[in-house]
Amino acid sequence: MAVTVRRRAPAGRPPSLAVERQLWADGHEVVAGIDEVGRGAWAGPLTVGVAVLPCERRVYGVRDSKMLTEARREQLFDRVAGWCRAWAVGHASPDECDRLGMSQAQRLAARRALDQLGLTPDQVLVDGRWDFIGDGNTRVIVKGDARCLSIAAASILAKVSRDRIMRESAHCYPGYDFDSNKGYPCPRHEMALQACGPTAIHRRSWAFMDRLVWWRPAAPPPDPEQGSLL
Repeated sequence: MAVTVRRRAPAGRPPSLAVERQLWADGHEVVAGIDEVGRGAWAGPLTVGVAVLPCERRVYGVRDSKMLTEARREQLFDRVAGWCRAWAVGHASPDECDRLGMSQAQRLAARRALDQLGLTPDQVLVDGRWDFIGDGNTRVIVKGDARCLSIAAASILAKVSRDRIMRESAHCYPGYDFDSNKGYPCPRHEMALQACGPTAIHRRSWAFMDRLVWWRPAAPPPDPEQGSLL
């Protein structure tokens, strides 16, 4: 006997187009949603996604990427990408996160995403409380990835893109479980760091490195312009 399996809908109210519709009505034709992933990871890039949605069509099931399983995000990725008027993803490398600091690295990843978009946004909707775009046309929305459909779409595009990078990295760095933890903190990840040390894709300036028994960052070379301290 055939059994019908019903897919459980994600809990909570779905994100809406209320903000986008108001901006469209006010004459802002290109409204972009932006979200970042990877800021709290120990390894891998910081990634920012940007999505511009059409006003006449919707895709069922879009939620904040954190509310979806990995399998469901993968299922939605191509549908969301095909639904968008335009979309792009920008990355800041682990080295850039170390050299620039996380705030500037996030700005850099966002600028790379926007530069690849192919459209110039009239308004940009950003998840959270911080305007890391700074172009004067930004609206920050607290919990925007759960409330605003274009931000939720951007979160899926960013999350899946970064997860794919980390799954590929797992083949290069076996033992760190990057295919499952995606570079985020967890006991198995910390055990691998203690046993094997950081890889080329770890963020070496982070405080967690100071807890590694064997790891101590090298002192910076003396600056010849400052003269000798002796």
